[in-house]
Amino acid sequence: MLPIDAAAHSSRWRRRHPVDKAVLGLGLTVLAISLPPWPGAALVLLTALALLLGPAGVPGRQLWRAYRVPLGFCATGAVTLLVQVGGPDGFVSLAAGGPARAGELLLRTSAASLGVLLFAFTTPMSDLLPRLVRAGVPAPVVDVALVTYRMSFLLLDSVRLVRAAQAARLGHTTRAATWRSLAGLGSTAFVRAFDRAQRLQTGLAGRGYDGSLRVLLPETRVSPRFTGASLTLLAAVAALTLVLERPLT
Repeated sequence: MLPIDAAAHSSRWRRRHPVDKAVLGLGLTVLAISLPPWPGAALVLLTALALLLGPAGVPGRQLWRAYRVPLGFCATGAVTLLVQVGGPDGFVSLAAGGPARAGELLLRTSAASLGVLLFAFTTPMSDLLPRLVRAGVPAPVVDVALVTYRMSFLLLDSVRLVRAAQAARLGHTTRAATWRSLAGLGSTAFVRAFDRAQRLQTGLAGRGYDGSLRVLLPETRVSPRFTGASLTLLAAVAALTLVLERPLT
């Protein structure tokens, strides 16, 4: 199981309905995109960070391990705004106003990423995907997503076992041995993936699969209090942004 999925299953908000958490997490993401980068996106970032480390109870180390990947993409995209190609100053030169635009983009994207992580760290996929059918998503699409989600864990587990076996047999002692081990890892994972898929298809056929996977879901209801508090918080962030922005314009 991936660390973010394990954290979602042990989250304090694990038993809340996905709609409750979607209003809060995705609402923060929308605010990060729509409000001015300063101070709007900065307020969204601080709010999402406080919710993740506070009420949601996400450990800081796990949050950083998951956040550093999208943060790297955010920083990479922002760096490109610092330079321009062509023009009177040469083939590559510093862009006029580049640092300001790069900072704004970094604020927006990093805050929006935290909003998505707030939803991901509190909502397991096993709770979300089956409910998409009730939201109007075609059942075959949801079934494919469920099977792919399950197969990804099996494939990652197979890769981990093969790597451990190769390391125990000194398969990573030299560069040449490492490349041979990597080739063997890829071929073994490819064969095992097809074998797992075939066995899964046989198992489903033996259980009378009729085109729909029925999954038991925990009994949860949308909380009007939680949703109302989330909407109030989102409105407060937007209002505070307008108040702080006004003297600067």
